[in-house]
Amino acid sequence: MTETDTARHGPLHDIHVAAGAAFTDFGGWQMPVRYSSDLAEHHAVRTAAGIFDISHMGEIVVLGAEAGAALDYALAGRLSTIEEGQAKYSLLLTEDGGILDDLVVYRTGADRFLVVANAGNRDAVAEELIDRAKDFDCEVYDESDDMALIAVQGPKTREILTQLTPQLEEVDLASLKYYRCAAARWNGHELLIARTGYTGEDGFELYIAPDAAAALWTAIIETGQGSGLVPAGLAARDTLRLEAGMPLYGHELGRDILPVQAGLGRVVHINKEGDFVGRAAVEAGPPEGARVLVGLVAEGRRAGRAGYPIVTESGEVVGEITSGALSPTLGHPIAMAYVDPEHAAPDTHLAIDVRGSRIPATVTAVPFYSRKA
Repeated sequence: MTETDTARHGPLHDIHVAAGAAFTDFGGWQMPVRYSSDLAEHHAVRTAAGIFDISHMGEIVVLGAEAGAALDYALAGRLSTIEEGQAKYSLLLTEDGGILDDLVVYRTGADRFLVVANAGNRDAVAEELIDRAKDFDCEVYDESDDMALIAVQGPKTREILTQLTPQLEEVDLASLKYYRCAAARWNGHELLIARTGYTGEDGFELYIAPDAAAALWTAIIETGQGSGLVPAGLAARDTLRLEAGMPLYGHELGRDILPVQAGLGRVVHINKEGDFVGRAAVEAGPPEGARVLVGLVAEGRRAGRAGYPIVTESGEVVGEITSGALSPTLGHPIAMAYVDPEHAAPDTHLAIDVRGSRIPATVTAVPFYSRKA
């Protein structure tokens, strides 16, 4: 357990302590890294359900007649055209085209958008949005301290939430489509329920006031324990998102990475009207020879970790791993890595340098794991 005097505690911290969780610092927050074992929590999400506390995420509201236009200028995507109740994955770029953060944006009203940022980037995102929206008819509010966020992921998630007592009101979970959200009520409390996910499984995210979060967490645990639901920590969340091929800020994404390098060129709406921050740099593209993100699979049981070199058969260093693990679901090592473009084609044979030992690896498309429809 890592404990620092400066780390922040979320509204569910006491519940995690009582559950025996081990903690780690993540983005300045003390967050549960595991409750029992990383593997057990990972497999529970793949086969039944897991509940995650992600209250450390940042929630920033953009409100006003020109909120959509402001976000079109501030972000890489076209947000003004999404429907009420729709969500969209987007990027906040620097003027140089680098990725300042990756975000999910929900349209929660005709003139209201909720921008969800990574915990470590919350302040930077809020400051950038305030600055970029100053010439538009809208206001920007950082409401992160007024929201707790609980994610429930796994194939039995809908079944569990449907049986929740008291019931979720004013929302039909079966009709809530992927990347959609809806207002709901639970036990007298207003909440926003979304279906976006980060693990490769079906699931929901519930945004609720901090003072109601503990009761909701406990109710979900009690409802789901007979269906195999377990609390899951950041360690399981990381192997789940890696199997699903989801990039993580600080690993696959950063200010020195252009979207196209990370395979996110489709997220940038280069044809939208008007200017947006980072447009010129994105249109110019990365320097010739800039490394690109690939997936790697290897045999055996030894996994490459972030920072391990990628080499050719002759020993030439041509890349570096950003995330790697022994896949709990697939049973073999997987990794994401930035490599020189001439070595990025699928089926290219490379090797991971694991402390002097070379483990053969093959470039492959991501995701490594896809759930059955």
